[in-house]
Amino acid sequence: MSGQNRAYFALSHNPIREIAMVNQKLFEMKQPELGKRISEMRKAKGLTQEELVELCNLNVRTIQRIEAGEVTPRSYTVKALFEALGIEWNQSENDVSIKRGNEKPFWLYAGLTSGLIYFMLSYFEISMEVEWLAGMEVNTASFISIKMGVFLTFSLFLIGLIKLSYIFPNRTFRLALYAMLAANALWYSIDLIALGTSRFAIEDYYYVKVSSFGLFYGLMGLGLLTYKNLWSNITQVIGALGVVSGILMFSVIGAGIGLVPLTMFELGLIIFLVWGINKIGRRSSPDSTFTAELQS
Repeated sequence: MSGQNRAYFALSHNPIREIAMVNQKLFEMKQPELGKRISEMRKAKGLTQEELVELCNLNVRTIQRIEAGEVTPRSYTVKALFEALGIEWNQSENDVSIKRGNEKPFWLYAGLTSGLIYFMLSYFEISMEVEWLAGMEVNTASFISIKMGVFLTFSLFLIGLIKLSYIFPNRTFRLALYAMLAANALWYSIDLIALGTSRFAIEDYYYVKVSSFGLFYGLMGLGLLTYKNLWSNITQVIGALGVVSGILMFSVIGAGIGLVPLTMFELGLIIFLVWGINKIGRRSSPDSTFTAELQS
């Protein structure tokens, strides 16, 4: 392929042309070697064939035949497999290459640590909110400090989960997390303004805030439900807790009871992060070796 054609490809960003050029590079590696490499990447990620099926919407038989080298997959099939395995399709000026997705393990560990801190701080926040709404005397400076701590740690916790949703692709869960991140920034900013000024009081909007958080917790739960067979269906159990707690909080009337499934849901999310970090920790060199061969 001439340099002129490569330059045209770099400027056009045509998805069909991109797939075609990546396909040309891919099939420099013939079967059964391609199937073996895909199998190695799947195992390095700790996924069974059934779990991979749920991530890429292919059937088990197709994956079995590809890994066995019985068939040569089409470019869109390889693309679906790579996306499910956390591999990015990367375009450079002079060539087309494929590289492993940036997993950013730092954010996963930061999210896990922040999640644990948030889990403890949230109890202080809830108790202080109850006392505040009941008209009891609460130290405003301490309340503001707790609010800021909860805001920061919950935000980092959500960012860690967002990074995990890229490693184990789930668009529904990811969008719900982004929505919750935005709602968290909005409502805690309003809380801090209410506590620091006399413009309005927390009581004026408190139930709207609770209902709003309930909506986004429910959406996060629905996102986890779409993982299906990932992690032996445990994500679906966690997701169900999120949906139940979200419905109860959204109703406002059941918000008090909803704290029970909500606590279990958030604990489940922390455990989900631990599981994800453990899965990534098992990864070794097969996929990086595969990348190197494709780029050579």
